[in-house]
Amino acid sequence: MRRNGHVLRWLLAGLAALATLYGAILVAVALGQERLIFRPVTLPADHRFAVPADVHETWVEVPGGRLNALHLRLPAPRGIVFYLHGNGGSLQQWWVNPDFWRTLGLDLFMLDYRGYGKSPGRIDSEAQLLADVRIAWEQLAPAYAGRRVVFFGRSLGTGLATQLAAALPPERQPDLLVLVSPYASMLQLKHDHYPVLPDAVLRYPLRSDLALPQLARPVLLLHGGRDQLIAPSHSQRLAGLARQARLHIVPEAGHGDIHRFDAYLGTLREALQRVVRP
Repeated sequence: MRRNGHVLRWLLAGLAALATLYGAILVAVALGQERLIFRPVTLPADHRFAVPADVHETWVEVPGGRLNALHLRLPAPRGIVFYLHGNGGSLQQWWVNPDFWRTLGLDLFMLDYRGYGKSPGRIDSEAQLLADVRIAWEQLAPAYAGRRVVFFGRSLGTGLATQLAAALPPERQPDLLVLVSPYASMLQLKHDHYPVLPDAVLRYPLRSDLALPQLARPVLLLHGGRDQLIAPSHSQRLAGLARQARLHIVPEAGHGDIHRFDAYLGTLREALQRVVRP
């Protein structure tokens, strides 16, 4: 009996230690999840982008901060692509191949979120992140009244682009929403990769699955068949929720290399040409 009592005490002590460890993990995730989700590369304030003369560096003023942006401005654009990039890097890495957009007659506007590139500050809530993106678009939109509008999201940016598009009145929604490697929600991603963590710990649910059904305009979803970070099933689910969706899986592509495949570029170019066609 005495031996059984020792075993029980050791067992209870072990369970208490595990519970304490699990609680500590929950607190760490709750308080520090920005470090898990956002992987910015910072740039010095005096950094100069090596860009052509038709690409202009600009700033977006937001409450308590400002966002650095690059803006490809053509002499007579057919429209604008409002591009929201992924969770890593900065404009230095994301601003590539402006000729792709020039040949389509489209201006391109891309911003760095707080704490990315030359944008000071830090992201501290989903509401703040979504508000920043909306402010940037609202400041840009008047210059493109009457022209074609494309919202473009890549990875992290897909949730932002989807929620921004769905929040606008139907007459102001983009002519096309492009989602590259999207997640149905950050909540679902947590289920995929960290199923033992409770839903309540996540402060950035980014529910594209709830926002997309509110969008009345066409949606193009592009996803790598070998994407191990965000499974293609996320795009398949979103395609079933959108009113006008086209889904293209690039079988050999992963998460970070999908833009290197001709099938991706061809499908994207075709969709954009439909938008800008007179």
